[in-house]
Amino acid sequence: MSKVLQQLAIARRQFQPRGIYAICSAHPWVLEAAFDQAVEDGSDLLIEATSNQVNHVGGYTGMLPEDFRRRVLEIAASKGFNESRLILGGDHLGPNPWQKENATAAMQQAERTVEAYVKAGFQKIHLDASMACGGDPEPLSGETVAARAATLCAVAERASGEQKPVYVIGTEVPTPGGATESLNELAVTSREAAAETLATHRRVFKQAGLADVWRRVIALVVQPGVEFNHDSVVDYDSSQAGHLTALLDEEEGLVYEAHSTDYQRPEAYRQLVRDGFAILKVGPALTFAMRETLTALSQIEGELVPHWRCSHLVDVLERMMLDKPANWQHHYAGNEQAAHMLRRYSYSDRVRYYWHEQRVKEAVDVLMANLGSNSIPETLLSCFLPDEYRAVRTGTLKPDAHSLVIHRIRGVLRPYAAACGN
Repeated sequence: MSKVLQQLAIARRQFQPRGIYAICSAHPWVLEAAFDQAVEDGSDLLIEATSNQVNHVGGYTGMLPEDFRRRVLEIAASKGFNESRLILGGDHLGPNPWQKENATAAMQQAERTVEAYVKAGFQKIHLDASMACGGDPEPLSGETVAARAATLCAVAERASGEQKPVYVIGTEVPTPGGATESLNELAVTSREAAAETLATHRRVFKQAGLADVWRRVIALVVQPGVEFNHDSVVDYDSSQAGHLTALLDEEEGLVYEAHSTDYQRPEAYRQLVRDGFAILKVGPALTFAMRETLTALSQIEGELVPHWRCSHLVDVLERMMLDKPANWQHHYAGNEQAAHMLRRYSYSDRVRYYWHEQRVKEAVDVLMANLGSNSIPETLLSCFLPDEYRAVRTGTLKPDAHSLVIHRIRGVLRPYAAACGN
């Protein structure tokens, strides 16, 4: 088992801050790009699944934790990646997928999911019981959140073998997956709130007989002032988070985990790592880049292939999202034209919930087959994929559709890798 997560706080205290980025996606091409990047860098790789994406009843991907692990290991083996350098994490493990049920029922489901993750060999567990369930007062008290996190932690400890997991506590504001409201009033977590979260969890864990486990709580999730909504990004401002950095000086063994770091400028990632936000989560930006590339490739397809043979991928995606609106309709407001734009182009990229649908997979297969049987002219790459065009012209990238997609995804990862010291 990789020890890199436990070493992050040590490196910071030795004035040699390092970081690690966490891949929050189940798409095989995203995972492939991540392994390619890690192999090139010679680095460890942290890959995470969320509780609504993968859980004990399948999640929206239809995968159990053991299925997700199997998929990741298969891709790792195909890339020649050393399994000992792989870290699997569970993100927002708690009652979130079942929060409409009463608290007892939702927590029972959450316990089964945590148990399934740990038994499947996931080594990093984010305990997040911050959301109110049916019948709960809102917002939940810090005491209730900590007590439920301790309950889930105890389940994880019982399910684990000799290799005990490490834990992350806390949650960011707004809720996971990108904000839906205006970001003008985004607030950085206060020092007082962060300190209170730590103190309450530490006390409740001790009362629950988990005092020894606290040594394996490696990170706290806070809001450092980074977020995105449908069409804008809040850029990191180090001067607004200094109080959080100072708090780490009093909390030996801890770093921060920053969520929703997608779409930040490259220098922000270096600043975040320097300031103690050593675990950087990235997810929607990866599938956003993939979607952009596939859209561009479908435009290229339209120039090379008769209309009747085309995949019509963009139209298939739109039809699928309209047929199954549950994954976007409560997130995208406005009239039909506004919703249409958000379905296609929102930073929150709720298109990512549809790539596993059979009709969409078939359209992608047709697209890749069509482009595989036709050489893509450099002039079309220049028009539709200019970054990839430049890489093809320098001889560092093959001009086939699959390589173009992977290259675009890795373009998101490279700033993270550089900032983390890889």
